[in-house]
Amino acid sequence: MTIFRARPAATLLVAAALATAATTTGAAVLTGPATAAQGCRVDYTPNQWPGGFTAAVKVSPGDTAVSSWTVTWTYAGDQRVTSGWNATVSQSGSTVTARNASYNGSIPAGGSTEFGLQGTYASSAGAPTGFSLNGVPCNGATPPPTTPPPTDPPPTDPPPTPPPTDPPPTTEPPTGCAGAVLCDGFEGQSGSTPSGDWAVVSPDCSGAGTATIDTATTHSGSRSVRINGAAGYCNHVFIRSTKNLSGVGNVRYGRIWVRHTTAQPTEHTTMMAMADAADSNKDLRLGGQNGALQWNRASDDATLPEQSPAGVAQSLPLPTNRWTCVEFMVDGAAGQLRTWVDGAAIPGLTADGSPTHDIDGQWYNRTWRPQLTDLKLGWESYGGGADTLWYDDVAVGSSRIGC
Repeated sequence: MTIFRARPAATLLVAAALATAATTTGAAVLTGPATAAQGCRVDYTPNQWPGGFTAAVKVSPGDTAVSSWTVTWTYAGDQRVTSGWNATVSQSGSTVTARNASYNGSIPAGGSTEFGLQGTYASSAGAPTGFSLNGVPCNGATPPPTTPPPTDPPPTDPPPTPPPTDPPPTTEPPTGCAGAVLCDGFEGQSGSTPSGDWAVVSPDCSGAGTATIDTATTHSGSRSVRINGAAGYCNHVFIRSTKNLSGVGNVRYGRIWVRHTTAQPTEHTTMMAMADAADSNKDLRLGGQNGALQWNRASDDATLPEQSPAGVAQSLPLPTNRWTCVEFMVDGAAGQLRTWVDGAAIPGLTADGSPTHDIDGQWYNRTWRPQLTDLKLGWESYGGGADTLWYDDVAVGSSRIGC
């Protein structure tokens, strides 16, 4: 039996991000058998890639408060848990047991708590089954209403004034943008080269990289932006938003749908960059290194997570040959950063304000209070690593936009 201890209290903010992922992600919520105590619920929300996965687990006892909890389930495939946070997680064969940490054992009636885990698999990652809480099977179903329906029918008299003949005006934001300052699916592009709200730029030097409007591969609608990213330094190519993003404020949320072709190499690459006015206009960059996603600060080359084996293991590769939703949050006032992939929070891509070895220890080697001013999407390679990418349904705003 392998046992993984809960991480220190500094990771509580990571758990909060996982809680958000558990309620907003489009991934399936898996539950146990139907003979459960009323209201008992265990929500297991996975995010997986070839050979690995993370999962956010939400524990809800229902109508009865608990002072401690133990959750169990059985994996259908050959999954093996390698780490956990906000719970003590152990595995014996295909059965996983998670016990509360010292600070989250008490859950009130109607309340919930969350924990997370990371793991690997060789050939099969079948859906887990047999969820139970403190030995009681949970079905995850919504309990029936506890108040009886009225015995008398509602009145049938007409309203005192007739309803309006015209519907009231609506101010709903564009679909999928939640009121974002920048919301673009590139449907307004009429030529082959991005223009209007976007400009093609090469921040350092230009070479073989290109940016074009594509109608063959899209996430939604009929257009996307295709980046042909060449290997080797001086092939930098990006599209830069021409919109004024200063109205976003200190807290910036972003969402991009991205599809890329080639697995990330060992060398450092960048696929998104934002100039930081508080850092001599050097870029805050999202890309990859050592085969996994990472944030990188251009001014001092600090990385998130740290590029140790333990740090890289808490990130994940960007999936290839499918559309992936990448979200981020940068809080300039607090100096914090969050990242979600397909709705699931990524622990290694989280800077929570308290330095943690292997994650954000290097990131906080100095005070970091970013003031981001733009958004660039494209490709930089600092060695090997050619790639073809598509971007679509891009949004930036002052609150989380979602996938």
